[in-house]
Amino acid sequence: MEISAGGRLEVRITAADVGKRVSVRRLIESSVPEEKFTDTVGVLTSWDDGVLLITRKDGESVRIAESALVAGKVVPSAPARRRGPAASYEELARVASRAWRPVESERLGEWELRAASGFTRRANSVLPLGDPGLPLDEALSAVRHWYGERGLPAYVQTATGAEGTQELLCAELERRGWVREVSAEVWTGALAPVADRAEGTGVVLSREADEAWLARYQRKGVSEVALKVLSSGPSVWFATVPGHDAPAAIGRCVVDGRWASFAAVEVDPALRRRGLASTVLAALARRAMDEGASAAWLQVEEDNAGARALYAGMGFAAHHAYHHYREPAAPGSGK
Repeated sequence: MEISAGGRLEVRITAADVGKRVSVRRLIESSVPEEKFTDTVGVLTSWDDGVLLITRKDGESVRIAESALVAGKVVPSAPARRRGPAASYEELARVASRAWRPVESERLGEWELRAASGFTRRANSVLPLGDPGLPLDEALSAVRHWYGERGLPAYVQTATGAEGTQELLCAELERRGWVREVSAEVWTGALAPVADRAEGTGVVLSREADEAWLARYQRKGVSEVALKVLSSGPSVWFATVPGHDAPAAIGRCVVDGRWASFAAVEVDPALRRRGLASTVLAALARRAMDEGASAAWLQVEEDNAGARALYAGMGFAAHHAYHHYREPAAPGSGK
């Protein structure tokens, strides 16, 4: 923490630092012989009426009474990365959007409104990269109207935890009653270690998701709209490890310049822990490298310990967290 020349901790942040990444120490117990403190690092999203709101990397907001502050300082907007390829949030967000295209989209300033008949939140949410060209309340009203015309709830996809992410927008949405429903992480890594992880033999690669692939896919009853989303992207590959009644394992990869994205990696529950996921990823990684890719990204749920261990072993590391905020229920809707 910030220490003065006299050796005392100091608070060196003010309300003028809203929007910056800060590190603060606060007193959490003052009625015991040994006072106890806790540290919080994140983006200062507000400082009103004697209360600070700090959004941490995972998107959680922490309220801190100004009177409890012991020390505080502004810290670099993004810590130095020790693993994985360097990438800005905006670059990854645009690459991710191209890898999972909606069937319908419309611009609202620099925001993109996306719809695909409700198939996945990613394809049915706003991607707010930049200025919507309207005051926020007017922009959100236009968003709700656009999705309402399509019989869909309005979602806004945001991100936290990296340079250029949207902690301030998250805070504004929460103030307006928007509810964070889903959070996950985007991990990045070099592609070569994935290709070297396993032999990748016995994997069939195809440009289309056939009936066998869909039989293993966790989303049952895939519609024509879903197939369009699954098949979207600059260069799409589907991987299948043949099985008896259904594939033993599947996966999907989209190659986009230097990036390869991995998704829909699923293994027959009876055949897990046999290296099939690594085999699928290795085969897809080699094909992506043949097309000129050198880096990879994927999305992983925070509570999926098995996937996190697998990807960490391949050299992946968390880049940022992303979230989907759902519009507040209309008055009198009962929802």
